[in-house]
Amino acid sequence: MPAGRIGWIGNGLAKEETLLILYTMHLDQLKISPLGITEIESLRPLAIKYFLDSYAHLNTRENMQDYLDKAFSLAQLSAEFQNPNSQFYTAKYKQQIIGYLKVNFAAAQTDLNEETSLEVERIYVAAAFQGKKVGKALMNKAKEIALDSDLDYLWLGVWQKNPSAIAFYEKIGFVAFGTHTFVFGDEAQTDSLMKYILKK
Repeated sequence: MPAGRIGWIGNGLAKEETLLILYTMHLDQLKISPLGITEIESLRPLAIKYFLDSYAHLNTRENMQDYLDKAFSLAQLSAEFQNPNSQFYTAKYKQQIIGYLKVNFAAAQTDLNEETSLEVERIYVAAAFQGKKVGKALMNKAKEIALDSDLDYLWLGVWQKNPSAIAFYEKIGFVAFGTHTFVFGDEAQTDSLMKYILKK
């Protein structure tokens, strides 16, 4: 399975709707719910766009295409959805997906594979909704899942060339504890591993 990588950007909305949202959205209009099997095809183009917006300007076209073909094919996403040790959640505003979350229990994790942890493999928010606490709401959902499962901590891997994402995670209490290699096409990149302790 392709390794996960955290991002924090993307936009699949028309300009006019984006401007309206910036002024009118309220947190109580946000709905976070499990991804339904019929929504996989709807999520796929958004997941690809979010990833492209996050990383295309920092990588070669060939490496981007190689990763997208492996990580975001319909077959791959369907297999991940059916894995009992992984869970997907969407953030919706007025029935439109504006972000998503993927978490992994030990057996499905891209690293560590510790029974006391929950990996936040993917968490993406459309650019129009950043700063609207959508990302925080998705992360709170991850914390809720981990606490309900009596786990000790959350962890994630974030590319060292993604300082805005690193700053966000630090702001909400994550701390760096190591690194791992993220193979991206023909390049070996370094991700910072970050942890959020649930039980202190």
